[in-house]
Amino acid sequence: MATTFKTFLSEDVTSTRTLLHENIPITGSMVSDLFYQDNNIKNFSHERFQSVYDYPYLSSSANHIFDISFGISAESEVSGTTTGHIDIEKKSQMYNTMAQMLAGYDTTGSILRFDVDGDLSPASSDKHNDCVFLTFSRLLVKDEIKKGSVNLVLGSGSYGASIFDDLVTIADYGAATEYRINSPAGEYGILYSGSAATEGTGVGLVFYQAGVIVLTASLFGGDSNDFHNTTGRTDYLIGSSIQEISDVVRKRVQNINFNNTVELNSTIYFCRINHNEFNYSSNPTYLSESKIRVKEEKIDEPISYITTVGLYSSNNELLAVAKLSEPLKKTPQNSLILRTRLDF
Repeated sequence: MATTFKTFLSEDVTSTRTLLHENIPITGSMVSDLFYQDNNIKNFSHERFQSVYDYPYLSSSANHIFDISFGISAESEVSGTTTGHIDIEKKSQMYNTMAQMLAGYDTTGSILRFDVDGDLSPASSDKHNDCVFLTFSRLLVKDEIKKGSVNLVLGSGSYGASIFDDLVTIADYGAATEYRINSPAGEYGILYSGSAATEGTGVGLVFYQAGVIVLTASLFGGDSNDFHNTTGRTDYLIGSSIQEISDVVRKRVQNINFNNTVELNSTIYFCRINHNEFNYSSNPTYLSESKIRVKEEKIDEPISYITTVGLYSSNNELLAVAKLSEPLKKTPQNSLILRTRLDF
């Protein structure tokens, strides 16, 4: 423990914020179960969503990647069809659950729908009423998804060899500066198909802090060879369970790529040591018979070697310790500034 303390002044302390990014590639071979023969795909008895793992999920080394689900709003063209409609209540519940968390409520207390261009006004008619939800794990997203880094490549063919015959690229073009903040879940961007952001052509939304991607079901044509065939898509959405629709989505994923973000906050302490300070060691072996060991002659200057910096509270309670990579020689002839950083 220290016997001599020095108080930090306001100019000795500063704070910084650093954003660290990591690229997250999710390949279609992992998602579409071509490699693991469905062992990395977990279905549940409640049949409300499907989970994808990077390894057979029963293995202790498996990591949860994301969940897939599907939902319809009350205004959907397929919500009014009750005859032969599989899981209609579950699909409605999933849409409402995701919408109330990500879109929120209007002034009347009604749940808002997902909007094509980010306008959450109830008066807007351009809505995503049939949606596929991709909910990514915190292991991948960390603090948030980096804006402008989302890229999905989806196949548009039917099952079999032609599943990737026609590919569509979906990305949050321009979202680094053009993102929305009118969501209770934080910031979100619009996903566009093609190669640029064009107003009115959004095919989904990405909620950066929540780690959720919402895609319009019009991207998936069910059993129809036509990727945008309305009749084939509607029949499939009605006659299929959430689990079956999740299979359709998953088997059409060729690649999902984004950068995550870790926010690193730091406090930097500048430990200033003047020429007349800390020239004597607090180590008890520094003295022998009341004499300084490093002094050979009485007139020699005291010498100490700084190896450790301790940060203390106002009550002199040790809070943090920093070790130097090598001892620093300190004499009355020199002064030092040690830069100590605490990350959190």
